[in-house]
Amino acid sequence: MALIQLSGVDVVKDSNLILTGVDLTLEAGDFTYLVGRVGSGKTSLIKTLIGEFPVKKGQAEVAGFDLVKLKRREIPYLRRKIGVVFQDFQLLQDRSASDNLEFVLRSTGWKNKKEITQRIEQALDSVSMLHKGHKYPHQLSGGEQQRIAIARAILNDPQIILADEPTGNLDSDTQQEIMQLFMEIHEKQQPAMMVVTHNLSLLQRYPGRIFTCEKGLCTEMADRLEIDLSGFMES
Repeated sequence: MALIQLSGVDVVKDSNLILTGVDLTLEAGDFTYLVGRVGSGKTSLIKTLIGEFPVKKGQAEVAGFDLVKLKRREIPYLRRKIGVVFQDFQLLQDRSASDNLEFVLRSTGWKNKKEITQRIEQALDSVSMLHKGHKYPHQLSGGEQQRIAIARAILNDPQIILADEPTGNLDSDTQQEIMQLFMEIHEKQQPAMMVVTHNLSLLQRYPGRIFTCEKGLCTEMADRLEIDLSGFMES
């Protein structure tokens, strides 16, 4: 069963057509990349998948929700099934790492303090940050903040993980560490995972299906070994 199914979908931002006729299918266990130049529509597509941008043309189903018929009150329930990781971490600066995670759990319906504490510890341990839960974001390195952001994304055991340039602000060594962490999570939990990137070396080291955004279209590359990706990446 597909966790993400788009057919003929137009991606629209503020009445501007960004991508047209998008066909995209991801099932549990799929690992995919979304590549393209700045402004090509990658982030707009991610925001469409999480219900931030409405779908007015085409058919779109994500985690069992019909995005065409999606009501505003249903968006939080959709997002409980999706873990999202951003390039700029988006952590609450006035809260510790653990408190950042607790905020998410309470916002998604968790109430039992013992269960909340256990889940936070499990998530932090899974990203090797259990010993840093008391730290505030400004006390953590970029790689550590991204690990906390990943822990936040997997708190509710999401069916889908969407990562928008998750290594963009990190040095090369830390990029590899974060990608290895994504691969470990993918192997253990088998979500449908999509990573937005312009880093060609990541695609070469961690193979997956590749979708490209270019000239208003989003298409899957049929054979990643035979196609030159450099034209889709940043210089």
